[in-house]
Amino acid sequence: MLDFLAENNLCGQAILRIVSCGNAIIAELLRLSEFIPAVFRYRDRADQQKYGDIIFDFSYFKGPELWESKLEAKPELQDLDEEFRENNIEIVTRFYLAFQSVHKYIVDLNRYLDDLNEGVYIQQTLETVLLNEDGKQLLCEALYLYGVMLLVIDQKIEGEVRERMLVSYYRYSAARSSADSNMDDICKLLRSTGYSSQPGAKRPPNYPESYFQRVPINEAFISMVIGRLRSDDIYNQVSAYPLPEHRSTALATQAAMLYVILYFEPSILHTHQAKMREIVDKYFPDNWVISIYMGITVNLADAWEPYKAAKTALNNTLDLSNVREQSSRYATVSERVHTQVQQFLKEGYLREEMVLDNIPKLLNCLRDCNVAIRWLMLHTADSACDPNNKRLRQIKDQILTDSRYNPKILFQLLLDTAQFEFILKEMFKQMLSEKQAKWEHYKKEGSERMTELADVFSGVKPLTRVEKNENLQAWFREISKQILSLNHDDSTAAGRKTVQLIQALEEVQEFHQLESNLQVCQFLADTRKFLHQMIRTINIKEEVLITMQIVGDLSFAWQLIDRFTSIMQESIRVNPSMVTKLRATFLKLASALDLPLLRINQANSPDLLSVSQYYSGELVSYVRKVLQIIPESMFTSLLKIIKLQTHDIIEVPTRLDKDKLRDYAQLGPRYEVDPKQLLEDGIRKELVKRVAFALHKGLIFNPRAKSSELMPKLKELGATMDGFHRSFEYIQDYVNIYGLKIWQEEVSRIINYNVEQECNNFLRTKIQDWQSMYQSTHIPIPKFTPVDESVTFIGRLCREILRITDPKMTCHIDQLNTWYDMKTHQEVTSSRLFSEIQTTLGTFGLNGLDRLLCFMIVKELQNFLSMFQKIILRDRTVQDTLKTLMNAVSPLKSIVANSNKIYFSAIAKTQKIWTSYLEAIMKVGQMQILRQQIANELNYSCRFDSKHLAAALENLNKALLADIEAHYQDPSLPYPKEDNTLLYEITAYLEAAGIHNPLNKIYITTKRLPYFPVVNFLFLIAQLPKLQYNKNLGMVCRKPADPVDWPPLVLGLLTLLKQFHSRYTEQFLALIGQFIRSTVEQCTSQKIPEMPADVVGALLFLEDYVRYTKLPRRVAEAHVPNFIFDEFRTAL
Repeated sequence: MLDFLAENNLCGQAILRIVSCGNAIIAELLRLSEFIPAVFRYRDRADQQKYGDIIFDFSYFKGPELWESKLEAKPELQDLDEEFRENNIEIVTRFYLAFQSVHKYIVDLNRYLDDLNEGVYIQQTLETVLLNEDGKQLLCEALYLYGVMLLVIDQKIEGEVRERMLVSYYRYSAARSSADSNMDDICKLLRSTGYSSQPGAKRPPNYPESYFQRVPINEAFISMVIGRLRSDDIYNQVSAYPLPEHRSTALATQAAMLYVILYFEPSILHTHQAKMREIVDKYFPDNWVISIYMGITVNLADAWEPYKAAKTALNNTLDLSNVREQSSRYATVSERVHTQVQQFLKEGYLREEMVLDNIPKLLNCLRDCNVAIRWLMLHTADSACDPNNKRLRQIKDQILTDSRYNPKILFQLLLDTAQFEFILKEMFKQMLSEKQAKWEHYKKEGSERMTELADVFSGVKPLTRVEKNENLQAWFREISKQILSLNHDDSTAAGRKTVQLIQALEEVQEFHQLESNLQVCQFLADTRKFLHQMIRTINIKEEVLITMQIVGDLSFAWQLIDRFTSIMQESIRVNPSMVTKLRATFLKLASALDLPLLRINQANSPDLLSVSQYYSGELVSYVRKVLQIIPESMFTSLLKIIKLQTHDIIEVPTRLDKDKLRDYAQLGPRYEVDPKQLLEDGIRKELVKRVAFALHKGLIFNPRAKSSELMPKLKELGATMDGFHRSFEYIQDYVNIYGLKIWQEEVSRIINYNVEQECNNFLRTKIQDWQSMYQSTHIPIPKFTPVDESVTFIGRLCREILRITDPKMTCHIDQLNTWYDMKTHQEVTSSRLFSEIQTTLGTFGLNGLDRLLCFMIVKELQNFLSMFQKIILRDRTVQDTLKTLMNAVSPLKSIVANSNKIYFSAIAKTQKIWTSYLEAIMKVGQMQILRQQIANELNYSCRFDSKHLAAALENLNKALLADIEAHYQDPSLPYPKEDNTLLYEITAYLEAAGIHNPLNKIYITTKRLPYFPVVNFLFLIAQLPKLQYNKNLGMVCRKPADPVDWPPLVLGLLTLLKQFHSRYTEQFLALIGQFIRSTVEQCTSQKIPEMPADVVGALLFLEDYVRYTKLPRRVAEAHVPNFIFDEFRTAL
């Protein structure tokens, strides 16, 4: 008969593929369970209020039209719904595909069983497959994995969360309408069961059997699988555990499968007393806490509580006298074997001869160790005991008392066992690889000794006083041939023959009185020794390694091992060489990966990579977590170094007398950090943790403080960061790492990540943690709960700067780059603020602040546009006023007669709209001033710290612009193509080096807006009366009670106009020119000698406009005659 798993056996390959797929699905479910978006969990009230109207459970399906019509009635809900879809469709689809694959799995399994029954696979039926060893294993695994999937889903992804995700997928995805979509079946299978994994939650009635019966499965198949599991040792594990007291451990995998599969036929659990007694006697006579898959543990005393037959059968096991007996037995065993293992681990004890002579003894010791560790770890686990269940608590207390449980001693036993196992395995692998060569060597040596002895008795070879003896000569020749004929491959026959040869050599020595000749005796003894070595060598079999692999399985502790993390870390802190022993423990834990990967590998499935990556990633994360103690200890030392460097150690002078050298060596305060155990990733992780915390704590401001805390806090934070930086420099040589590189990479990552999170507030499509290029699973940047409206420290810093430079409270003097309080005229802050930020947060910090301000400007401009729509374009009176004004001033080249009346009546009629208009413009202008200051600081520090970079960037920028201009003159010349990222990439560099002008930036895309130039013009002349000209300071506010600050006003208007077509700016400037000409004309005709204040303001605006935009003067002179400008300057 064909091998069941052969590539051309369709029946075997089909079920192997199903089982392989099952293991991959479970890994995907476990992976996804860590990425459930928080909003689906409704953890806090805010989420519930915000998303309650757009995230539904299955009640949605009762009347989808009703819910959708509710949504359509509110545009803001539609907007939120669209935003939510954009942000979550990717992850929701991934979850849906995982849920779909669970359903497809059981459909495939049912189809396979139908095919078997219908005879699709020639000569194969359910019965014949169950008679085959591989077939039996695979069929049992197929059903068991389906049960595990359902349990994992319910444990890791709560029922309500599943329902909300499925409904969201149904609403947002286009795929649901396709004919082959089985959305209904998936929803039926995965609707909420009412189960909650929270401690103390009540178990729903008929759970999980009703959940397991949602998709019907062939009953004959279930009962045959249960029959096989009850009677057979399907994995032949008992041979690896010959002792009867180890039987329940030998059958543990099968017991876990049986536990899961019994829920498919709950009648056995309820009423079949005899069957349950048989199951308990075979699988659970001395254990009741089991691991069902990759460390997921179950306590049968709790799980079987609702089932009468199961509960009764388990009573014998859970009887307190049995609990006491088992606990005491394992306490004794673990003490005994621990002493043994420690003896074996002594230096030089495990030698090759000793190992080969004592294989059974060593294996028995290993079995005892592993069985004791397994029992104690499982039965003392917190996860397996519900603290609210009195009986379980009582049993657990009994175990802890009788087994004299001490986590440190158990952990030490685990460590030593892992080390012992590791050494034995390595020795065996080495011996197996050399087995053939050694066998041949010993055979050759033995045979040569016999030939030499034959020569001695021939009388030819002169050996002291040995007489010629032809019989012995012939006999030794024969023995030499016999030794040569021993065959390595047939180990049994060779072993028997070798033993006979050893006996023969002993006998020849006695009967022929050869003892008298010492040299002959020596030859015989040597040959016997070689033959003994050959027997030892032939006993080196791969079966021993396989048994060690089976016995050493630690998959049950995949999750439980976390209990020992603190003990591991403490022991590393006390004794760093502990890491080598831990290596063996982690390798032992890694053997757990064989369980899910075995079938995937056999099926040559492409899932092998992703599943092995998931589990090994989990293991690596755990190892990182344990070893994190090393950098933590190192940073504790760092703090001492910072203190030493800043307080205790004196700078060494440049010249030094020889006799004073000793004093300056300061041998007392210095000490060395042991570098060998420090891991770069751990160092990075600890650095990130500490720096992120320092930034979070250091930048929290009290908005009610009399004087701003900004500068003192920045100075204090700067000192902290400098301390980290300097001490990092100090240790980099000890630890042999690139301290500066790590420092810059990690600090930039922290700042960029925080900027990204802060900017998420302004984005529809948020960047989730798992999408962020700055966040990392191995070296995570911690997230802190927000203390105000800002999400992160960079937001708090930005909003504090905006608060203290608020144009309603302060006045910005452009020439001094300084802000003064409008009322007290005290300095509030100046450009020094930005050098302080540069010192504290570096270029990344300033650049991040700049990016955040960009987002804020975009938001303000968008708000401005919607406000413009609301207060101007939807207001009849305002529109009529604007229409009348436009008619009165057309054409713009003319002079308006009776201008004062016309302009001021228009201002009076539109008075109510200017307050909000002014606020929006000034906010934008204020942020533009800040962006200019940041660009100046960045450019200054770039030229100062890296002049070559600054020069290279400026030249490249000029060259690129020249090429682009040339292309527009002559399109045949080259221009960067669509897919060329050069322009995009160089922009990032230029912004980081401050080589850009924020005022030239286009922040938003705009459509045509009627009356836009005239509204801005009216707005400007409405503000002019609030300002006055001061010779030293320029335009300043008249009354602090009615605050207007000139620079933000000018820059705000300029930025706003920049977002629209240039003809709007043209029109706006023409209106100002017309206003100046008309007012001057009116004054001349009325013989008023001074130039009116409003005209001075308007002319100053034009001057500033030209200065800020770096445009030629003729732009302003096109609208205002030269002589007016000259007179204006004279007047100033």
